[in-house]
Amino acid sequence: MPKLSAHARARKIKLLLFDVDGVLTDGKLFFVPEKSHQSSLPETAMQSARSQIEVKGFHAHDGASISLARLGGIKTGVITKRSSETVALRARDLSLEFVYQGVDDKRACFDQVVNKAGLKADEAAFVGDDVIDLPAMRAGGLAIAVKNARAEVKKEAHYVTPHAGGDGALRDAVEFILKAQGKWKRVVEDYISGRSSRQPGTQPREQ
Repeated sequence: MPKLSAHARARKIKLLLFDVDGVLTDGKLFFVPEKSHQSSLPETAMQSARSQIEVKGFHAHDGASISLARLGGIKTGVITKRSSETVALRARDLSLEFVYQGVDDKRACFDQVVNKAGLKADEAAFVGDDVIDLPAMRAGGLAIAVKNARAEVKKEAHYVTPHAGGDGALRDAVEFILKAQGKWKRVVEDYISGRSSRQPGTQPREQ
């Protein structure tokens, strides 16, 4: 049986799941202390090190892509190993349907989300950048690697985005899927007309 092309796989997608660090961001992690403690005691130093805020930078094009995906009938969500309030805030801002943080087994979580969505595995896609994402990428119908992904990840991907993580890679993934499904022009017109911001439970459009 001939292998399905990336476009053929994309035509089936109804759920798009993705990693955060290196996909929604450029992979850099910034830690800002909540309080400044002036002490030479090791115990105090250790305590102050725990009092920190994790800061991430997100691209507006990726935010807009969530609205575009929603207009195209595609559900979205994150599966990430790290846990961060910044990610929780961003997920709420974008009204993501599925948010799973602190996940060690991304394959098991991927299967769980697919079942919860009432879909088949080949109707779901995963966007990753590092080897920890490979099990989830292998489980779905469409494996997407971002431009800055590790070589092992790109090798197994059906599609590699033109942009790097944190620079619009998720937007590339959404566009690829919607164009393969023949929905892109209609979705863009709906987005321009402001329909996405009028749907119940959605946030105002970015940009």
